[in-house]
Amino acid sequence: MSEFDVDLFVIGGGSGGVRAARIAAGHGAKVMVAEEYRLGGTCVVRGCVPKKLYVYASRFHDDFEDAAGYGWTLPAKPVFDWNALTASKEKEISRLSGLYRQTLEKADVAIVEQRALVSGPNAVKLADGRTVTAKHILVAVGASPNLEPAVPGIQHAISSSELFDLPVFPKRLMIVGGGYIAVEFAGVFARLGARVEQVMRADNVLRGFDGDMRAGVRDALAHAGVKFHFGALPTTIEKTADGLRVTMSKGEDLVVDQVVVATGRLPHTRGLGLESAGVAMDAVGAVKVDGYSRTNVASIYAVGDVTNRLNLTPVAIREGHAFADTVFGGKDVRVDHSNVATAVFTTPELGTVGLTEEQAREKFDIVDIYSAGFRPMKATLSGRAERTLMKIVVDGATDRVLGVHILGHEAGEMAQLLGIAVKMGATKADFDATMAVHPTAAEELVTMRARSARHVKGV
Repeated sequence: MSEFDVDLFVIGGGSGGVRAARIAAGHGAKVMVAEEYRLGGTCVVRGCVPKKLYVYASRFHDDFEDAAGYGWTLPAKPVFDWNALTASKEKEISRLSGLYRQTLEKADVAIVEQRALVSGPNAVKLADGRTVTAKHILVAVGASPNLEPAVPGIQHAISSSELFDLPVFPKRLMIVGGGYIAVEFAGVFARLGARVEQVMRADNVLRGFDGDMRAGVRDALAHAGVKFHFGALPTTIEKTADGLRVTMSKGEDLVVDQVVVATGRLPHTRGLGLESAGVAMDAVGAVKVDGYSRTNVASIYAVGDVTNRLNLTPVAIREGHAFADTVFGGKDVRVDHSNVATAVFTTPELGTVGLTEEQAREKFDIVDIYSAGFRPMKATLSGRAERTLMKIVVDGATDRVLGVHILGHEAGEMAQLLGIAVKMGATKADFDATMAVHPTAAEELVTMRARSARHVKGV
């Protein structure tokens, strides 16, 4: 008989935790998972999946307009029904959450639908008062919205989590923040018919992304009707008969129906009991881990957004899988967090992998830039003022491709495939030797022959 109730206790039923639980169980471990809300975590319930569904909904706005250029006549002006969308979204995430449950049940993983806290290096306390002992504990609780700045009246604001299920569509919407969540929702709600005011402390959106792509996203959002307020933040939010009156740091007042704070997310570790077990965390509450997702306490591990390494669902899944294979499968698996492809689902969307031009110029002596900007083929008949931007960042000394960045239709799909090439160390010559698929936007990636810029460090 084991001295512990289970071999593995997973706190958090999101993508990373569920993958770790399933793989560990497959290796013969006795596993229990605790989830206090809904299985599926942020991605399935209130993040990537419902967000992408809303992005699709918003793009029909353009599709209906574009149809005329291709000979289609709509019998009446299309009408959008917010409640129909939220109901359809709820049906789909309920289906997906149910699949997560089936996955765990098929793997013989015990599911506890309540809050669980760490009460020691090998103990977890449940909300009903029970204590479960575990040889290993995996913390996979993700992150939660950061409602900052904490100005007077901030209680009247909501986070992106609540935005999915508002009972009434907000015709006047303020979004605070300039990160990927903020720009995605700004584009969605502008296309669905809201007047969107986007405010941020910075002078441009998407800090940390390639400069040319940032400018392209900003311009596309502005063209969609988003009004930007750069270098500004709310100072007070007051509830009035006409809506929420927001006083800005630059002195102006704006009246809106909803204020959405999308200024980032913080690891969801507050009140989790990690301090009592001696687990080290950083200044924002992220669990400190090594390359094997181990904390400083030998029996406790952490994966996903709670570690604040690279906050993407596929990364959490890979970390959870690697943890289970290493601890329970007798393997030695570390996750490589470099050259991870990702996408920002604005319209057009941004797909990216590898270093930005700015990052490459800091790290390499010679950086060559190949770029293209063009009108996508679909826009030629529709008349839409849309541009596709592409950039390839190359090490001028070795010809190795350091990064690729695309702003355009299906850029996320392209980035996924480009991630393979960049991960394998492809050179610009490899790109050039690849035959184009015509007519596609992606063919530009293998037909860019003329170097648009060369940056030599110190020159």
